[in-house]
This record gives sequence, structure tokens and C-alpha cells, in this order.
Amino acid sequence: MNVAKTLSVRLEFSQSAVPAKYCSPESAPSGSVILLHVRGEMAAQEPSPPSSLEGNKPGFPKKILANNLEEKHMCNSCLKILRRPLQAQCGHRFCSFCFNKIVSSGPHKCSACIKEDLFEDPTSILKEGGAFPDNAARREVEALAAVCPNEGCTWTGNIKEYEVNHEGKCDFMIILCPSCKELMRTNELERHNERECPERTLNCKYCKEPFHFKNIKAHDEICPKYPMICEGCAKKKIPREKYVDHIKFCSKFRAPCRFHVVGCDMSVEKEKTHDHERACSYEHLNLLLHFIMGIKVSLESLQPQSLELAGHKIHELHQALRELELKLGQLTLGGGAPVQGACAPTLPTLALPALATSFTPLPSAVGAALELQLHSEKTKVAELSRRCQELELKVGTFENIVCVLNREMERSSTTIEAYNRQHRLDQDKVEILNNKVRQLERTVGLRDLSIVEMEGNIREMSAATFDGIFVWKISDFTKKRQDAVAGRAPAMFSPAFFTSKYGYKMCLRIYLNGDGTGRASHLSLFFVVMRGHSDALLKWPFNQKVTLMLLDQNNREHIIDAFRPDISSSSFQRPVSDMNIASGCPLFCPLPKLDTKNSYIRDDTIFIKAIVDLTGL
Repeated sequence: MNVAKTLSVRLEFSQSAVPAKYCSPESAPSGSVILLHVRGEMAAQEPSPPSSLEGNKPGFPKKILANNLEEKHMCNSCLKILRRPLQAQCGHRFCSFCFNKIVSSGPHKCSACIKEDLFEDPTSILKEGGAFPDNAARREVEALAAVCPNEGCTWTGNIKEYEVNHEGKCDFMIILCPSCKELMRTNELERHNERECPERTLNCKYCKEPFHFKNIKAHDEICPKYPMICEGCAKKKIPREKYVDHIKFCSKFRAPCRFHVVGCDMSVEKEKTHDHERACSYEHLNLLLHFIMGIKVSLESLQPQSLELAGHKIHELHQALRELELKLGQLTLGGGAPVQGACAPTLPTLALPALATSFTPLPSAVGAALELQLHSEKTKVAELSRRCQELELKVGTFENIVCVLNREMERSSTTIEAYNRQHRLDQDKVEILNNKVRQLERTVGLRDLSIVEMEGNIREMSAATFDGIFVWKISDFTKKRQDAVAGRAPAMFSPAFFTSKYGYKMCLRIYLNGDGTGRASHLSLFFVVMRGHSDALLKWPFNQKVTLMLLDQNNREHIIDAFRPDISSSSFQRPVSDMNIASGCPLFCPLPKLDTKNSYIRDDTIFIKAIVDLTGL
């Protein structure tokens, strides 16, 4: 019995067998003292927990078992097959992961003890350090026969091999694509990432920039290296970044007429632009006239009140200037005489000079005032004229801007239309290429199947004989014998051989651990009649003597068995499937004879020989 199991049993016995009066080590019998001492050591010694790589998973799923699950191999927490089992002081077993999860938040009562009504304090309390690795149970679990639970996978072995070599590595395991989250098998992930995933990253074959597959159309519309076709000269493979420069100098490219801003809707080739303008000069001038008249109307409608007020003001200023000039002329020419004549009858003679002197500056002061007023009015007129000129310049600038924008809009519309046409052409090409790719994939798949079939036929023909004598070499005998004992590969078929080129087709079937009455005691060897291409030309049922031999590699004592077919057996009738039921010797060779030192196995290889009597053929 395993040491861990022994300790568990002895501890349980000590609790039940020692009477209550022996409540201390000093008062208990010697045997009981030893048991209590062992328990104390177990409680004090904390077993080293399994490593993070071993104990970070719960139990194995039940569906991997090839046989029924025994209760002793089941975790009392997760109710799955034990993985890295620990045995608690109460005797119940848990997965290492499950036990550590239970005790991580502190001591807990054992649910299995409570369920079985065996709860005892403190042995039924699960706590950290209160369990030890149960290696005996681990070996039992790891030796259990297992199969892969994934649909389509034919893997078989034991649980240890499943955990080490197959768990998490099965090609038929269902996984999520990390990009698009689609479910698929592991062996399909690479093809999915290369051909099907909508989130896969591709490199543009033109500009080499990466992009997502779902954005392929959007990238094609902005790719600077994407090949374009000139609508004028039909030149192909023009990079998009050079397309605008190309159409500027392409003499065949049809561009809008220079007078399209005033209404000409003709598109002409650049080399024919001058001919078009000469031929349509009258129409162009007429359109230009209408356009200018429209601008004039627009200007008049912009600020009609301001312009009208400015005109009235200028007219008034001109009238005021003329009146001022007339008054200034009158004052300058006749201002002195009328003043003296009016004053003479009333004033003394001596006062005349003084009177004349006092009236002399009057014309100069009035003239200066009139000149200042005239200057002010001229300044206002100049300011109004300057503002009118600025408005005219702004209107002209806006007209130029509108013309430029119209040209750019026309050019952009032409370019976008060309891009759209090119994009539609490219989409059609992509669809055609996708159809071709799918056809090629189907063709390649059919070719692959044909190649596999041909390779199988070639291997079969290279190993075949056509004289009714066949020697079968079986290498790696020890490993194949172990596989047969474990049930992984109980039987093996030999390559086919023939009685003649157009004769019976046959093969051998061997059970290295026996079959039927010879299971686990004898090596069983059988003869199988197979369906051939020339069966319609042969006599049925098969009635030729068959000799089977296990060759002594020292050529001393071969193991020989021979039989003549039972013509009433279905095994020797004309085959209706690939091969008939095998018939032969289930007790061909005792296995102990091969386990001891012998001359039948050399270099881990044996030779089986079959001889078909050709008499009567």
C-alpha cells in the first residue's frame, strides 16, 4: 500500500480505536502514542503544494474517459476526474486546484463529510496545509484509458498522455478567432487567418500599405498608387497620384470649355480647344454679355440705397462748388465801389479813407472760408470715389473666386466620375478573379485527392508480389506490441500481394496481443481475401492451400501453420466489399515464446511469410 494511504488509514484507526480514557500521549498504549505522534507530525508538516504549472486547472472532464468513472477517481468539489489529487485528513480526495480554491478564503467544512454524515471536528475541517499529495490515486487516474472529447478526433491513450501531449493541442479543438471571434477548429485557424477572416490585415499590392480586409474597397478609392485609365488616350496603369498631372498634359483628354463659367457646356479635347473657340466665338461673346449684364444687375441690387445716396451727394456737391465759384468771382471783381457809393452821402470826407481801409479785408476772409468749404466737399467726393473703387475691386475679386471655384468643382466632378468608373471596373475584375480563385481551389483539392490516392496505389504496388509468396517485415515490434496491449492499435494489416498479375488479391492481418481465443496469450495471424480488379476472371470460392510462417532469423526452427480454405465460408467467396472477413490461426504463436530470449525477434523486427499454393491456377 502507498505510504500516503497507510498514514490515512492508520490515523483513522487511531481515532476510533483508542478509548476515551487515553486522552493524552502519556496515558495511551504504546501503539496509540505512535499513531498520535504520526498525526501530530502530519499536522505540523505542510506538504509542498503543486507547482503553478501543475495545479492551475480543475479536474479532467468526464467525457474523456473510455470507460465508466469510478467514484474514487472523482473530485469531491468539482465532481470531475481528479487532477493532481490531494487527500484531506478526513480521507476525501480533491483536485489540487479545487482544494487550494476552497481553503484560499480560510478553513471550510468538508462538504463530502457532511453529505456522508461522517463529519468530525477537526479532521473534517479543510484548511491550508491540511492535505497531502495522493500519488497512488494520481497514478491510477493517469493510467485510465482516455479518448479525445473533440468531435472528429480519433486520438486514444491514457489520461497522462492526454494531459502531456494532447490537452489544449488537439487539431479538432473549438477555439475563437482572436480577431473576428468566430468559432472554428484549431486546424482551420491558419487557413481562416489567411483567407476568410474579415479582420485580417493585408498589404496593398500597389502602395504596400497595410489595411483591414473589410476596408479593401475604401483603400482602393484612396490608394495613391492605384492604376487608373485615362479616358482620353486610353493609357492604362497610371498611378492615381499622377493622374491629375497626366490629364493636364494629355492632348486627348476631354476637358470643359474655358467659357463653361459663363454657360458653355461643351467638353473638347485639348488639342481641339482653339478650333472650338474659333467656331463658337459668337456664342461665347453672347454668353459673356449675358453674364456681365447679370453681374451688373447683381451689383445694383447689392446696395441700391447707398449708391443712389452717393450719386445725389456728388450732384449736390457739384452744384455747391459752382455757386461758390460764382460768389467768389463777384466778390473779387466788384466788392469796393458799391461800398463807397452807399456810404458817401452820410459820412464826412476825412472818414472815407478809414472806411475804405476797414472794408478791404472782407473779400479775403470770405474767400478763405469758401475755399475751406470747397476743400472739405472735394475731400468727401474723393472719399466716396475711393469707396466706390474698393467696392468694384471686391466685386471683381469675388467674381474671380467664383470662377475658380466653379472650375475646381467641374474638375473635381470629372475626377470623381472617373474614379467611380474605374472603381466599378476594378470591382468587376476582383469578382472575376475571386471566381477564378475558387475554381482553382476546387481543382487543387481534387488534384490533391488524386495525388494521395496515386501515392497509396504506388506504395501498394511497390510492396506487392505476384507469385503467391509474401514476406512481411514488422519493425518497432516492442512499441507496436505495447500499443496492441493498451488497445490503441490491436490489429495490423500487411500490404496486398497477388498469386499472379491478374490473380487473387490478398493480405495478412496480425494481432500482436492475440484475438478471440488467443487474446493476451498468443500472437494471432489471419489470411484475408481482398477485392481485386480481375475477380470476374477467377474461380470462386478461393480454394488454394495457405501456409503461414513466423521466420526464425537463424533459419533453424520456423513456426509454421497451414490450412486449406473452407469453401462454404464467406471468408473465401468473391468479395463484395474491399476485403472479406479474416480467417486463420488465433493460436498461431504463444506470447511467452516471444517474451524470452529467442531468434524470432532481432533488432526489434520480426518477419512473417505467407505462401499460397498455386496448384491448379
